[in-house]
Amino acid sequence: MSDQEKTSVLQGFKAFLMRGNVVDLAVAVVIGAAFTNVVNSVVKGIINPLVGAFGTQNLDSYSSCLKGPCEGTGDAATGVRILWGSVLGSTLQFVITAGVVYFLMVLPMAKYLARIEARRKAKEGAHEVIEITELEVLKEIRDTLVAQRGAGQSGPGRDGSGPGQGGPGDGAR
Repeated sequence: MSDQEKTSVLQGFKAFLMRGNVVDLAVAVVIGAAFTNVVNSVVKGIINPLVGAFGTQNLDSYSSCLKGPCEGTGDAATGVRILWGSVLGSTLQFVITAGVVYFLMVLPMAKYLARIEARRKAKEGAHEVIEITELEVLKEIRDTLVAQRGAGQSGPGRDGSGPGQGGPGDGAR
C-alpha cells in the first residue's frame, strides 16, 4: 500500500470518527455503562430486599425441576431445571432500567424539544405576520401613489400616457 493510499484511508477513518453519529453513540455507550451500575445497585439494594420479604433476596435461586431428580447446584446439579428466577430478575432489571431511562431522560428531553419547536414556530409565525403586514403596507403605498398621480394629472390613460407624452389621440406625430 502506498503512502498516498494510507493517507487516504486514515483521512477516511478520521472523517468517519468525526461524524456526529459516531461521537454521540460513543457517549451514549459510556453513559449507558455507568447508568447500568446505578440501576444494578437499585435492584440489589432496594428491589431484591423487597422481594426477599416474600421469599429470598436472590432471585436466581428460584427454579423448577422439569425432569428429576433435581439435586445440587451449579455444575454438580442433576436433572433438568428451569431457572425462572434469573429470568424474572433480568426482566425486573430491564423494566426498571427502561422506566428510569424513559421518565428521567426521554420524557424530559421530549418536552424540552417540544418547547423549543413551539418557540421556533411562534417566532416563525410572527415573522410571517410581519412580512404580510409589510406587504400590505407596500400595497397601500402603491395605491396611494397611483391615486395621487391620477389626481395630479389631467386624465392619464391606463397606459400611463398623459398630456404631452405622445399618447394616442393627442395629435402629435
